[in-house]
Amino acid sequence: MSSETASATRSPAPLLARQMMSPESASETRSPAPFLLARRRSGEINNLATVSSSLLPAFGTVIDDGYLQLKRFIIAPYDRRYRQIVIKNRWWQTFLVVLVIYSAWASPFELAFDHVATGSLMPVDLIVDSFFAIDIILTFFVAYLDKSTYLLVDDPKKIALRYATKLWFPMDVASTLPFQVIYRIFTGKLKRGSAFGFLNLLRLWRLRRVSKLFARLEKDTRFSYFGTRFIKLICVTLFIVHSVGCFQYWMAAHYHIKEKTWIGAELGNFEERSIWLGYTYSLYWTITTLTTVGYGDLHAVNTREKIFNIFFMLFNIGLTAYIIGNMTNLIVHSAYRTFVMRDAINQILRYASKNRLPESLKEQMMAHMQLKFKTLELQQDEVFGDLPKAIRSSIGQHLFQRTVEKAYLFKEISEDLIVQLIAEMKAEYFPPKVDIIIQNEIPTDFYIIVSGQVDLLIYKDGTEQFLSKLGPSEMAGEIGVLFNIPQPFTVRSKRLSQVIRISHQHFKQIVQPHVDDGRTIISNFTQYLKDLKKEILEEIPFVTELLGDLNNEQTIPTEEVKEREASTIGDDGDAKVKGAPVNSTSPRLPMRLVIHGNHPDEANTEESNKLGKLIHLPESMEDLLQLAGI
Repeated sequence: MSSETASATRSPAPLLARQMMSPESASETRSPAPFLLARRRSGEINNLATVSSSLLPAFGTVIDDGYLQLKRFIIAPYDRRYRQIVIKNRWWQTFLVVLVIYSAWASPFELAFDHVATGSLMPVDLIVDSFFAIDIILTFFVAYLDKSTYLLVDDPKKIALRYATKLWFPMDVASTLPFQVIYRIFTGKLKRGSAFGFLNLLRLWRLRRVSKLFARLEKDTRFSYFGTRFIKLICVTLFIVHSVGCFQYWMAAHYHIKEKTWIGAELGNFEERSIWLGYTYSLYWTITTLTTVGYGDLHAVNTREKIFNIFFMLFNIGLTAYIIGNMTNLIVHSAYRTFVMRDAINQILRYASKNRLPESLKEQMMAHMQLKFKTLELQQDEVFGDLPKAIRSSIGQHLFQRTVEKAYLFKEISEDLIVQLIAEMKAEYFPPKVDIIIQNEIPTDFYIIVSGQVDLLIYKDGTEQFLSKLGPSEMAGEIGVLFNIPQPFTVRSKRLSQVIRISHQHFKQIVQPHVDDGRTIISNFTQYLKDLKKEILEEIPFVTELLGDLNNEQTIPTEEVKEREASTIGDDGDAKVKGAPVNSTSPRLPMRLVIHGNHPDEANTEESNKLGKLIHLPESMEDLLQLAGI
């Protein structure tokens, strides 16, 4: 190993793609060893599915912007030049898989019918073997990844030594050599026999390529997993039927008494009959045995056939279990969500029946559960779980930015704040006639309607009264959140509605650093309150009093009004309607407030029916407590 290679290996963070150069090559290039893993340029990855098959660098690996620089005639396994040599985008490997399928059929067939191996199939076999010989030669020029150092090795000697000392090389060579042609070259005779037939079975070593192909297709999202697995099971079954049928025919053809064989007892001189007739009988016997049908027209006659049938039927038990198990797993997996939904609905029905729930409530539960499963693929949390925050933010902007910008509360605020808010918003679906917000509940979230329609309701004197309806880009629950008071209204979906919500905690954390945007939000909110319908304002007496105070203070300069509005949002992001010290450095008029002797959540008590006390907001908490009589 050269000194440069040794230093690369001893480095505390070995680079995955550092070139391993010999002293001769170093003197020829007279430049530092470039990195072997180049950053992909745009357009080099036509489909993201190819990422799964690429070599990945170790953490901390520095990747050079230059293109791959390997030794002459050495090919990188992920390099464009490799794809040009072996026909772009895995066409070479796919072509070899087609040839493997032919070899898997021809090898057992030539064992059973040995005269075709020296007849019509010999030229085809020679052409197929020549392509695999080319692939063996190409393997000596493909760089490999050293698993101990995670360095890409491009030294031809090391590549050749690694390939030649593994089991792959002798098996590849043995499965490619045309033994009958070699025998004819050395002896001048063309010989048939079982020995050459069994040597040709070495070509089945090539089947590992088919296994790798199916493993890759199962991970490729462009192909159906169910379809790929189903085709794989069919291919395995057909190969076993073909191989066992050919071997059974070979046993009959090499038995000393032809009439005392499974096929001789039925056809007599079967060797003089057509090849395809014998092949058809062989497949028929194998399929009837594999499926345990056993009509009895073909059966084992001599002891050797009976022993073979015993082991074959024992093998069939495992094969049948493998096929049935895989097919059951595929079918159950494809219908798993349906099973879960049906079980959940049945549990809801049983629960509602045992507890004698009202029919309307049971319908709401059913509608919610059905909608949950229908929109399972659209649920934000399910999709976003494993994605980085930048991608989640970009998706949210693409889906909801226009809706958020149209909401009255966020008009004319900075795009940076909108982006931060959208990143914390969650999307939800609500079926018709479902309560999204309940009157007097704790204000934890507010909602922006994306699609659908909701009704604004209030319970008064034991009856439910309709106040207003809200449509796309309108907001619900923000009054309770911004004033930090129990929700004044019930919000109920009128039809299937999609909403996005943000929690009170996230909202205040995001808005706090944006002072100017906070003032704009308060201004928008204040204007919205002024434009509310009279019947809605009557249900929120506190807001009516607050708007009256604002109308009495119109003589205050504009800058001072903005400062007062901004100061009503404290450090916790809530509007300080209950009273909190305002910045004493800016002159202001005293704010009037109404205080009560009970908690706002308390209802139907004598204390709650008493009128509040109108006060001027004092400068300190001690003065406020004295005014309250505490």
